[in-house]
Amino acid sequence: MEQKLKRIGLLFTVVVAVFLLWWINNAINQQVVTEPTREINESATESTTATAGLPELNTQPSSQTREVPAFGDIFDIRERKEAFFSYLLPAIRDENARILQQRNALQRIKNKFQSQPLSAREEAWLLQLADYYGVDTEADDFVLESIFPALELRVDMVPETLVLVQAANESGWGMSRFAQEARNFFGQWCWTEGCGIVPNQRNSGQVYEVRLFPSMEASIRSYMRNLNTHFAYEELRSMRHQLRLESKSVTATPLTEGLLRYSERGDDYVTELQQMIRVNRPIIQEVGENLTPD
Repeated sequence: MEQKLKRIGLLFTVVVAVFLLWWINNAINQQVVTEPTREINESATESTTATAGLPELNTQPSSQTREVPAFGDIFDIRERKEAFFSYLLPAIRDENARILQQRNALQRIKNKFQSQPLSAREEAWLLQLADYYGVDTEADDFVLESIFPALELRVDMVPETLVLVQAANESGWGMSRFAQEARNFFGQWCWTEGCGIVPNQRNSGQVYEVRLFPSMEASIRSYMRNLNTHFAYEELRSMRHQLRLESKSVTATPLTEGLLRYSERGDDYVTELQQMIRVNRPIIQEVGENLTPD
């Protein structure tokens, strides 16, 4: 009997030892698996946090307004102006908000670049932004850090008063044929046959057309991109950048001086825009306040 108890005790000891060895081995294996997983998850979180907030660059305008009001049927001048400004202003504000989102993201990436490498997604977004704003990244001597000053000049808002006044000037307060039929409020041209409307007074041998836009919002987006990319408006962009450096408001009147090449009329065109700003600013302010939610 005593020998039998000894055998049972020995068996129990062996079982306990095997169980302890299994438990220790399992705990070690769990630690080996768990620790790298935690590190990977933290890395993914850091990457997500670092690249969060990069706005999409290829989105369509949130609204697609195809109908243009018959502004010519509004005979009261003040009412016509109010209707015209009210029609365009929400889309102008949306586009400026979109541009400022891009600008803020650009600034965050620039700040990060000064102290640490960018993620692959951030660098890809930056190059995509450069492509959209016409910054050359294909040159043999291109370096990534050169992209920031070039983009800071271009990725910026256009004062809504300037947009509204130019639209009024170029489209005859929305009553021109091109505004009514092509949703073109800024006299923008294109050079592919069928891309727009052929002007009745186009000279023989010329191939340009007045561009047809799918929506009013598309016309505004194209106009702002034109001011922010075309070589003819480098001075406007430099003026705007200088206002930023001096911590001054970016307003319409100073930037009109950068639009000398927008029209063949040159100085007379700029003077006319400035006069239109003075006359219509109170109406624009009133319309803007009425559009602002309480």
